[in-house]
Amino acid sequence: MLIWVIIACEVGFWVLLAAGLAARYLWRSPRLSTVLLIGVPLLDVVLLAASIIDMRGGATADLRHGLAGAYLGYSIMFGHRTIRWADRRFAHRFAGGPPVPKAPAEPWPRFRYEGVFWLQLVGAYAIAWAVTGLLIWLVGDADRTMPLVAFNAQLAKVPLIAAIWPASHLYTAIRSGGRDSEDPPDRREHGPVAASRPPGRP
Repeated sequence: MLIWVIIACEVGFWVLLAAGLAARYLWRSPRLSTVLLIGVPLLDVVLLAASIIDMRGGATADLRHGLAGAYLGYSIMFGHRTIRWADRRFAHRFAGGPPVPKAPAEPWPRFRYEGVFWLQLVGAYAIAWAVTGLLIWLVGDADRTMPLVAFNAQLAKVPLIAAIWPASHLYTAIRSGGRDSEDPPDRREHGPVAASRPPGRP
């Protein structure tokens, strides 16, 4: 049954998100939009409760419970980011808003962009472990919860592999010496030209 709750929460996330944004930009009903979007994080509560009830009911932990923890971690850490991305797309498509900004191309801003994403991924992994710890504590039976520990240990591959992207952009940024590769030579000189760079640029 838990697997169906996970699927329902995933489908419900996108349905509530789409309906909430449609209410805001198509139906011009901000109150309805707020109600629908508030329902998105409530799905996390439903999934956590379902996982606890299932384990307390005598179930032995398996892939379903591991996926539930991973989904909760993703939803908590990336849910707001996903909603903001979808909101910008809706605003651009239906309300004349600006296009969704692309990832920065310059070395140091791109490294910071990828670094933030990776830290959020690590945060999601930490939340998955927190859910596992909660279930272990509530169940109090190591034999029934050991598969969760094994699942999360395997899940460590995700943030480890994902670290390649910020690491590669850090390497590129260091090699660039803090300069944009497309900058003309005169912008790479010291003095008034260099001082004229916008604030925040390396």
